[in-house]
Amino acid sequence: MKTFCLSLLFMVLLFCDTDAAEVKQGMSLSSQKFEIQKHLNRLNKPAVKSIKSPDGDTIDCVHISHQPAFDHPLLKNHTIQMMPNYHPEGLFRDGKMSTAAKNKNDGSKSINQLWHLNGKCPEGTIPIRRTKKDDILRASNMKSYGKKTNFSTIPKPESGRPGGVGNQNGHQHAIAYVEGDKYYGAKATINVWEPKIQQPNEFSLSQIWLLAGSFDSDLNSIEAGWQVSPDLYGDNNARLFTYWTSDAYQATGCYNLLCSGFIQINNEIAMGATISPLSNYHGSQYDISILVWKDPKEGNWWMQFGNDYVLGYWPGFLFSYLTDSASMIEWGGEVVNSESDGLHTTTQMGSGHFPDEGFGKSSYFRNIQVVDESNNLRAPQDLGTYTEDNNCYDVQLGKNNDWGNYFYYGGPGRNANCP
Repeated sequence: MKTFCLSLLFMVLLFCDTDAAEVKQGMSLSSQKFEIQKHLNRLNKPAVKSIKSPDGDTIDCVHISHQPAFDHPLLKNHTIQMMPNYHPEGLFRDGKMSTAAKNKNDGSKSINQLWHLNGKCPEGTIPIRRTKKDDILRASNMKSYGKKTNFSTIPKPESGRPGGVGNQNGHQHAIAYVEGDKYYGAKATINVWEPKIQQPNEFSLSQIWLLAGSFDSDLNSIEAGWQVSPDLYGDNNARLFTYWTSDAYQATGCYNLLCSGFIQINNEIAMGATISPLSNYHGSQYDISILVWKDPKEGNWWMQFGNDYVLGYWPGFLFSYLTDSASMIEWGGEVVNSESDGLHTTTQMGSGHFPDEGFGKSSYFRNIQVVDESNNLRAPQDLGTYTEDNNCYDVQLGKNNDWGNYFYYGGPGRNANCP
């Protein structure tokens, strides 16, 4: 009888413990759902109009004064600057390329975003890609959604020698760069591809970096270009993106409009939206022009996409070192190499082909320029190159009358010489 009672007591306690655990788990799941919904409500502002894109995205047309930037405490009473006071001028202005270059680059005249096929946002609104629950669930945790999770993602040419740095925290690069001066902006025209990504947690991007401060803890960075990132977007589409940080990716900054910071004024281009059409191997080449520059009067950093689209600005107060100028500019590609199977990733950079294949096959940056202290676009001086391992991804500089300073870059990742 005593043994029976003890057994019964044990079963009751076990049942109670199990029941309590299930209740706790249920509360935890309920709490998680609540937090995710709260986060979605913060990111997805009320829309004046919504447009369904052919790629599955929803683009919300949000009133310009309700965009995520104004969640920032220092922007509560901010007066939106609807146009920059200064615009850089230079030799290679969009739309003034020589006939030879136009004929050679037959696809560069008509690049767009996919959602444009199904509508446009009215004046007074800005287009914002709607964040879905699945987007947040793909992140390692809710707080890391929309942020770079590896801090050491900036290529460091000063320490770079073949095999010397290796794979910086799982990131590899093929870039051109300038340093040693004060830079007030940068520009380039980049052809757009859809590189293959081996693992969902890897990405491939092509961008401009404007950098100031030290690489370790207080780096200021403004970044813009195109990327393929299954983790961030849930697909393998090439998308326009921006990023910023003022503390080396530790607490500040994010992609696109996924935190308060960048103030958008344009109602036609959506950050994070799919770019279309794309360059084809041995076929038409489609490229985008990106210009980032500092307004010397207000101190804000502006971004322009293509000929006509001044997208908006990063307020100067977001930064410490970039309140003055950039000390380094980088142009080029970056991939994540997670070595998931113990081998180098097969994730492609750019077109997935090495630079020596040239036009129509390799990816390029052309008309590379910097903005000087007189607010003029000029050719960069002493352009250098850097890659961790040129057997995996490489870069080759060139210069001519049509393209100014340019380079081909990229590669396939794993191959016979890059195991």
